[in-house]
Amino acid sequence: MGSDRRDRSRSRERRNSPSRDRRDRSRSKDKRNRERSKDTKRERRAEGDAGQEKRRQENRNDGGRWEDKDTQYGLEVPEAKVLVTEATEEVEKEGINLGLSGALTEDSNTFNGIVIKYAEPPEARKPKRRWRFYVFKGSETLPTLHLHRQSAYLMGRDRKVCDLPIDHPSCSKQHAAFQYRMISRKKDDGTEANRVLPYVIDLGSANGTFLNNNKIESKRYYELKEKDVLKFGFSTREYVLLHENSGEDD
Repeated sequence: MGSDRRDRSRSRERRNSPSRDRRDRSRSKDKRNRERSKDTKRERRAEGDAGQEKRRQENRNDGGRWEDKDTQYGLEVPEAKVLVTEATEEVEKEGINLGLSGALTEDSNTFNGIVIKYAEPPEARKPKRRWRFYVFKGSETLPTLHLHRQSAYLMGRDRKVCDLPIDHPSCSKQHAAFQYRMISRKKDDGTEANRVLPYVIDLGSANGTFLNNNKIESKRYYELKEKDVLKFGFSTREYVLLHENSGEDD
């Protein structure tokens, strides 16, 4: 009986073997199809990446038409039309000479962070004559101050802005100004002629400016003449005004 069972089992296995083969072939075919599908997806993905890379390269090439140009900011719009308008010639404004002196102005001029009390008047001119201050302190003679290189000189204690420093404590930081002005004067024959003459103006100092020992009004020009003497505040220094031809007969 045992042999009969084995024979029947073998007979069933032989009958079932074709269906098993079909299942195996079907599985193998499905596997191949899946692998083929994966390969197709990979190819499509590769083609998509290649297309994107090509488009990026084309964009770079379009940009490279002007990236290679030497421009100030690295980029230049190709074929951009610039509207050119005729610029009007700008008149150069006269700069404020902060180191000099002149007519009083508003508190708008600054130099070294310090408000300058004045600027030169329109009639300011450099002199042709070489004026100078001979400075005396008692019997002591101090260095001569030459006054022909500028049209005006600011005088006071503040060395940051003053052309002619006055170090006495009784003097103001911006005490006075020595100013040349072109003035029209009549000659003996009645004709008028322009002359550049020296003037002094006190800038509202605390202790005053003295011309030939007489205190002058502040904020007003006083004409100076040869051998006039100026003093400032309570300083004992005397500033005697002379020129290169002083002492000679005209």
